[in-house]
Amino acid sequence: MAKSHRLHSSLSQSVTNNLFALVHSDIWGPFSIPSSHGFRYYISFIDDFSKFTWIYPIINKSEAFSKFIEFQKSVERQFSCNIKIIRTDNGGEYMNYKFKTYCASTGIDHQSTCPHSPSQNGVAERKHIHLIETTRALLIQASLPLSLWVDVLLTANYLINRIPSSNTNHKSPFEILHGQPPRYDHLKVLGCLCYPWLKPYTSHKLSPTSHPCVFIEYAHSQKGYKCLDIHTHKIYTSRNVIFNENEFPYSKSPTHYWSSNPTPPLILVPNLSILPQQSSSPHLTSQAVITPALANSSTHPSYSTTTTHTPEPTTSTTPYSESIQPTVTPNLHQSKPTHHMLTRLKTGISKPKKIFDLAHIVQTPEPNTYNQAAKFEHWRSAMSQEFQALQAQGTWELVPPQPSMNILGSKWTFRTKYNSDGTIARHKARLVAKGFNQEQGIDYHETFSPVAKMPTIRVLIILALHHNWTIHQLDVSNAFLHGNLSDTVYMSQPPGFQDSMHPGYVCKLKKALYGLKQSPREWYATLSNHLLNYGFKISPSDHSLLTYKSGATRIYMLIYVDDILLAGNSPSEINKLLANLHSTFQMRNLGPLSQFLGIQAIQTKTGLLLHQQQYAHNIIHRAGMDQSKPVTTPLPNRQPSQHDSTTPYDNPQLYRQLIGALQYLTITRPDIQFAVQQLCQHMQNPFITHFDSLKRLLRYIHGSSGTGIPLNRTI
Repeated sequence: MAKSHRLHSSLSQSVTNNLFALVHSDIWGPFSIPSSHGFRYYISFIDDFSKFTWIYPIINKSEAFSKFIEFQKSVERQFSCNIKIIRTDNGGEYMNYKFKTYCASTGIDHQSTCPHSPSQNGVAERKHIHLIETTRALLIQASLPLSLWVDVLLTANYLINRIPSSNTNHKSPFEILHGQPPRYDHLKVLGCLCYPWLKPYTSHKLSPTSHPCVFIEYAHSQKGYKCLDIHTHKIYTSRNVIFNENEFPYSKSPTHYWSSNPTPPLILVPNLSILPQQSSSPHLTSQAVITPALANSSTHPSYSTTTTHTPEPTTSTTPYSESIQPTVTPNLHQSKPTHHMLTRLKTGISKPKKIFDLAHIVQTPEPNTYNQAAKFEHWRSAMSQEFQALQAQGTWELVPPQPSMNILGSKWTFRTKYNSDGTIARHKARLVAKGFNQEQGIDYHETFSPVAKMPTIRVLIILALHHNWTIHQLDVSNAFLHGNLSDTVYMSQPPGFQDSMHPGYVCKLKKALYGLKQSPREWYATLSNHLLNYGFKISPSDHSLLTYKSGATRIYMLIYVDDILLAGNSPSEINKLLANLHSTFQMRNLGPLSQFLGIQAIQTKTGLLLHQQQYAHNIIHRAGMDQSKPVTTPLPNRQPSQHDSTTPYDNPQLYRQLIGALQYLTITRPDIQFAVQQLCQHMQNPFITHFDSLKRLLRYIHGSSGTGIPLNRTI
């Protein structure tokens, strides 16, 4: 009993002679960066006879049964075959009552592995390794955004299914399955520059009929290519595409980094605790530190054209129509093994593979000053757009300075806007006045402005879910500029944008610029007065909630400065209201609720899941704990007391900042509320033991960053 160990796994001697006589299946994931559709896993089905692989991206493991039904029906309709045996691991997504009962009722023999014996499902496990290694190579070669990992994975599978192999008598899985060799003349280099024909999408006859795009995937059930627009980040599907396979736009983007920098500032560390123990590949379980070399490049690609071909449809892709923003993709450098002993095969010890967690790639920090931002083209463009908007609104007039004037300073602030999946949406520059120098009674009087309360936000979302209403999300561009100033305020000219004719003049503000103490009040007064004239009424319990009632029509609008939620029971009346607002304010309809005040909303079968994964990642990064090992509980069994240590923590400001950030995270994380409350008691004078408890809480959040509050349609 003292020397029990795992026995050597012998190779399977069984051979299948027909299509779908044996199908292998397994689930890989979760991947810490969800795709544009929220996919974090994929389920694979491999035909043992042809070795052809089908890939289905999924959000949760619970979708395994529905995807198996979908795959089985496809096999029966497309190939007139029946699945005889399905071989899986012992994971709960396969071994549940529904899956087993269905297999028994349809005569499918469900074979499962023994617990902790992944080698018994070796075909699926090895296929995971092949797919992930190919996907990783494609991502690195083209420096594609990590949010496109599903598209790249499906492309990798598309190619693998068409590559001949010695295991299949030098035939490709495609040829064995379909009885004819695949075509290769339509294949293009992934990530290359391309120009799809976009005339059907143009607004007028003189609009450009093509935009520079990046080839990201072969279209599903269509003879076409999927192309990502470099500027708008929309995905187009087209058969009329011209390729330049020598140019890779993301490889030359200034936001990507390459190996010419001798001092790499970033470290990538695998977040391996998120990998499942049972149903995913056992080879992807090691930890490694991979240091990429980075360098900025401001070179833009030169565009040219080549011939075009028409591709054949793929059998393993999923269509997308979302906008996707690139993230940083580093180069990888394999580190040398720790020793050169060649006895691993004899001893049964396998060398773990080094993998990386794409979620923990540190992005370029936001600049703090104009001089820092002026070095980057995207920040210069953002400042120029903001300045032009200010000029168009007639925000100020230039006047000569007088000694009696209280002239406020001005500065630029910079912020990177993110999508709900954590990818970059846009870079935002904002000119703000240094309102902390204002004097009450001289250049401001009243300042109060209501903002939405969190309980009100929850009530509105639950009410909309219960009645199956669409929650519209609106964003007002330069909201404060719609408010007219009733006070006389002077400000210095914006840094970098001084008037060449009157460089010594100052700005006499006409509009409520950001940074002024009265700006939120002026904007709320302008918007609320417009809505009151439309027929809305202000809720007495929360002045940020306005309601509209006319007959059976009910519309609710929630205002949080320039972010607005809108829901109601009459789509036609809502469209009429939106048209009215667009005619008065510069407003964007962001579509259904996806992200509001840093809270992500994911559509589920039963309602919505509210979470703050991106916000949690930002807190962990601020604390410098991207490489920390997750734990399963937020606090230790015993809380430290003042008698445990009398050594004060040397950076109490950081402690207070992190606790303050965690307080906002508790909006969707009730599981950490008690821990945060306990740590809040020591904000005045934290000890080292208290900071250790805080780090443990951050490690817990690190391993459960996607946890949130589910809101169901049924109350």
